[in-house]
Order: sequence, then C-alpha cells, then structure tokens
Amino acid sequence: MVAPVIYVTQTAPYADGPAGVHGVLGQSVTALAQLAEASGLDFLPVDDVRRLPADRLAEAAVVAIFTIGETPWNSAQQAALLAGVRSGQTGVLAIHAATDSCNFWDEYPALVGARFDGHPWTQDIDLEICEPQHPAVAHLGSTWAWHDEVYQFRELRPDARVLVRVPEAQLDLNAAGARPRPYGFPLAWCFTEGEGRAFYTALGHFSSAWENPAYLRHLAGGLAWVRGQGG
Repeated sequence: MVAPVIYVTQTAPYADGPAGVHGVLGQSVTALAQLAEASGLDFLPVDDVRRLPADRLAEAAVVAIFTIGETPWNSAQQAALLAGVRSGQTGVLAIHAATDSCNFWDEYPALVGARFDGHPWTQDIDLEICEPQHPAVAHLGSTWAWHDEVYQFRELRPDARVLVRVPEAQLDLNAAGARPRPYGFPLAWCFTEGEGRAFYTALGHFSSAWENPAYLRHLAGGLAWVRGQGG
C-alpha cells in the first residue's frame, strides 16, 4: 500500500458555541485528491476523526488539515500524529482555518505553527513573497495580488520561516479587533518539528481560490516541501 495523504476536513463546535462553516471544503477535497495523485500518493478524505484509526495516522506520508473548532482528536491519535511528524515519517499541510482549531490541545501549534487570533479584514491585498525560492511561492513574483480574509495570529513559532506576508501599510490597524504583533501579518509559513516538516497557508477561504492555478501551485509546492523537496 502506498503511504496516503490523509485529509481532515472536520467542522466541530467551539467550546463556547457553533463553529463557522466553509463552503469550499468539497472543492478542497477534489483539489487535494488531485495533488496527492500527482505526487504518487493514495488519498484518504476524513470528515470525522472519530472514525479514523490511530494506526492509519501512523502510516500517513502527509496529514493535511482544513478544520475549524475543537476537532475531537483522541489521545492515541494525537500521540500517533506527533510521533509521525517528529520521526520524519509524516509531513503536515495545514490550510486556512486549521489554525482555528484545537485550543485545548497544548501541542497543536507544533503541527500548524500558530493560533488564529481573528480576521479583522477581508480585502484585496498585494502579498509580499518572503522566500522566493521556496517551492510554495517560486512560481510567483515579488508580490501576489490576492483577495481573502486576512488572518492574524498569536503564538507564532519563533522558528517559522515566513513565506508570504501582508505589508502593514495595506491594513487599517484601527479596525475593530486588530492586534498587531512584532512579527507582523504572515499568511503562509513553514517549519520543522523534530525530523518532520510542516507547511501552513491561511489563504483559501473563497471558492475562487480553489479554481486559481496560482493558488493550487502554492499548495502543490507546500506538499512538495513537506515531503522533503526544497531547502
């Protein structure tokens, strides 16, 4: 059996109420299936982790995550996923609302790099490309014109390599809920956890992203990187 890409797309309640809904999840499953096939990997979509055996996680080449709310990973699954990443067996490809999940799992930022801290803005932006040689952004120029929710984050890993950021001058820092951080407004990054690799992009809220070749190449490059391609 070829090691799979396991793609988790679970919407779960927050501790204090219902979670948001993302209408693009179906599109994203189709896109990730195609990216996995192009990489020679099997593909397993999972919309409820309660039906996912921990031993399947231990076999995964990549665990991709587009979740929101308190995803009900059990302790065996948590241990298997962390062990797989830290051993170098498993890479993590985290997408959009994956940072808005698992607030009661203390080690979760070791998989996604930071925690969501609101999105005061939804607008057109000219994204700054910070590592132009990285496979996730090498197909872009020095800037990338985009329209999306602009997430902000807390607890960004100090070793995260920021790949894409929003210049502060493009944002209204007086907007309700705006909380500037010393590291600014990154929207995609990568890092290593033990021997494993993880990539995160905050982009992808709107259906137009999942029909955009530049965005799909962004994800394909992230997948390639977590599988060991590129420095």
